[in-house]
Amino acid sequence: MNRSDVFVSPKWLLDHLCDDRVVVVDGSWHMPATQRSGRAEYLAAHIPGAVFFDLDAVADQTTDLPHMLPTADAFAAAVGALGIADDATIVVYDVYGLRSAARVRWTFRVMGAADVRILEGGLPAWQAAGYGVEAGEASRPAATFAARLDVGAVRSFAEVMASLGSPTIQIADARSAGRFHAREPEPRAGLKSGHMPGAVNVPFEELIDGDRLKSAQEVARVFASHGIDIARPVITSCGSGVTAAILSLGLETIGAADVALYDGSWTEWGGRPESVVVSD
Repeated sequence: MNRSDVFVSPKWLLDHLCDDRVVVVDGSWHMPATQRSGRAEYLAAHIPGAVFFDLDAVADQTTDLPHMLPTADAFAAAVGALGIADDATIVVYDVYGLRSAARVRWTFRVMGAADVRILEGGLPAWQAAGYGVEAGEASRPAATFAARLDVGAVRSFAEVMASLGSPTIQIADARSAGRFHAREPEPRAGLKSGHMPGAVNVPFEELIDGDRLKSAQEVARVFASHGIDIARPVITSCGSGVTAAILSLGLETIGAADVALYDGSWTEWGGRPESVVVSD
C-alpha cells in the first residue's frame, strides 16, 4: 500500500480545496474528562469549507455505549445531509494530528466510502504550513451516500467472547499499559480494570511520531515487538473504539489482510458482568 492511499499532505489539500469531488471533514473528538467540545472548536476555527462530523451524534442512539456505529440507513441520512457522497474523495482531519480522524476514516470506509484519506498532521500541520482557517458553520448541498455496512470489519461483544482462546485470532488493545495491566483506573466510572484473556497491549502512542503515523517499517516493528503476526486475524480494541482505529490504520499500512475493530471496546467489555477480565 502506498502512503498516499491513506494520507494527503496539507499542500495537496490546499491544491484540491476547491475541487467539487473533494470533501473536507473535521472529525475532532475529545475524551469527556477534557471538557472540550469538538463542535465548539470547529465553529471557532476549521479548514475552509470543512464540515463537522460528530462521532457521538452520528452513532447508535439506542445504546448508552459511546459512538457505536449507527445503522447504514442512519449513517447515509446523516452524512448525506452534510453533503458527502459515497463516491467523493473524503479528507478527514482532527485537531491533534492523528486521533479521532482514524476512527472517522474507519467509519466512512466500513460504511462503503471508497476513497477516504487523512490529512497528515491534521489541523496543526495545516496551520504550521501557513494556511488559513475560517469560523462558523460550513455547508454543502445535500448528497447521496449509499451506505453498505461491511460486517466483516466489525466485531461484537459475542464475537470477541467467542474468539477468546482461539489459536489464530489475536486481540490488540490500544489502551495504555497502566490501564491494560490494571495499574491505572479506567477514565469511565464503573468499569472493571484489566484486559481480555490473551489480549496483547499495543499502546496507540507507539505508532505515532509527533502528530503523524510512523513509517510502515516502524509500524511493522512495533507490532512485531508485541508479538502480533499480521498474517493472522487481528481484532483491535481500546477504551471506546477510537484509538483502536489507529491500530487498524497502522495494520492496514503494513498489509495486514484480516483486521476487525471491536466497536464496544473496553467501555462495553469492562461494563458487562459476564465478561472475562484478567488483572496483572
